[in-house]
Amino acid sequence: MLMPGPPPPPTPPLEILVPNPVTTDPRKRVFAYEEERGDWVVRLVWDADDPGILEAECREPIYDRRLSRAQVGAFWAAVKELVAPLGPLPVDGADPRP
Repeated sequence: MLMPGPPPPPTPPLEILVPNPVTTDPRKRVFAYEEERGDWVVRLVWDADDPGILEAECREPIYDRRLSRAQVGAFWAAVKELVAPLGPLPVDGADPRP
């Protein structure tokens, strides 16, 4: 006999996203994808607890400056390329540093 329970968690919106375990909370289902783009890395992160948000991060070891206009343009071009299967998406926030 099957017992009723919570519905299964949603599946990631992109096939490239792979499980990214959270060591501090093994119950969380987080998925991520990283791709090197020269000196920087574009990273997509999706959390099954908040399925309406897909985070895009630009990872580069910089500490004393913001990204240049060319770097920001290259980052957004990489993000658009990776999320193209989803169609147009709204951007909720776009500041690389708070």
